[in-house]
Amino acid sequence: SHPERRVFEDLRQGNVGCVTVTCGVWDDTTEALDHIAQWRDAVRANADLVAIGRSRAEIEQIIASGRTAIVLGFQNTDQFQGRIRYIELFADLGVRVVQLTYNNQNAIGGSCYEPHDSGLARFGREVVREMNRVGMLIDLSHVGERTALDVIALSERPVAVTHANPASLYPHRRNKSDKLIRALAEQGGVIGCALYPNIAGGPDTTLEAWIDMVAWTVELAGIDHVGFGSDKSINGTQADLDWMRMGRWTREVDYGAGSATNPGRPKPFEWFQTMADYPRVIEGLRRKGFSPDEIEKLASGNWLRVFGATFGT
Repeated sequence: SHPERRVFEDLRQGNVGCVTVTCGVWDDTTEALDHIAQWRDAVRANADLVAIGRSRAEIEQIIASGRTAIVLGFQNTDQFQGRIRYIELFADLGVRVVQLTYNNQNAIGGSCYEPHDSGLARFGREVVREMNRVGMLIDLSHVGERTALDVIALSERPVAVTHANPASLYPHRRNKSDKLIRALAEQGGVIGCALYPNIAGGPDTTLEAWIDMVAWTVELAGIDHVGFGSDKSINGTQADLDWMRMGRWTREVDYGAGSATNPGRPKPFEWFQTMADYPRVIEGLRRKGFSPDEIEKLASGNWLRVFGATFGT
């Protein structure tokens, strides 16, 4: 996402209290620092709408002030460049959510797109322990099944799948098995049901069908372990999409969560065009029969609990 004021205005219009932003995918340390600096500049220039949140208390204070809390994150661990001590340095800069792998095997473990998931590597075990120590939420969204289960078994703090859906409803390599979702819940974590059409049935999926998926996930994991994870790219260009899918690692075309017949950025759901449309999701939950307390957990409470247990209160 490219931070600019109209994006922050959409967040406020949608009454979005907190979002995690991606400050790195295939980027190295210096590039990640550039992205963090860019976000800090943008937040400073729009301090009436947003602020960076580093703990549960800070996030709640930002929400209470009528603004949106920005949580800095990475969707890979390339930014650490194999240096265990860099994890603490990035934590000191406010990075609070880090996905262990993106779409490829790395020094941590296997990704969801590898034909063979090697499981959590020796270095990966060190990274999990260090992220626990410094207060970073471990994200398993693009992580392979075996590696993710290894992480859940090892981590002393709750972990998350911030943006994916049950593979039993929407079969896709990016989505998660019932076994993994149950293990995540038993460990205290949260799965954020994703609004990315390619892993949620395609752009013609109705709001009612998507809400049915949320209800299914609640039956599977329990009401305390499900939230929203939009996976929404904002202001993204074709070059951004190519970078996310191909980075610098291939000369060939890679379609990521798309395919040769669905190569570009997917058409958004008619009912979720921008972040300002989140109230439609809340209304869909009400129509489905979720109680006010249940909606509060899905919309914010479950994430705040996990943030407190990982970032600190």
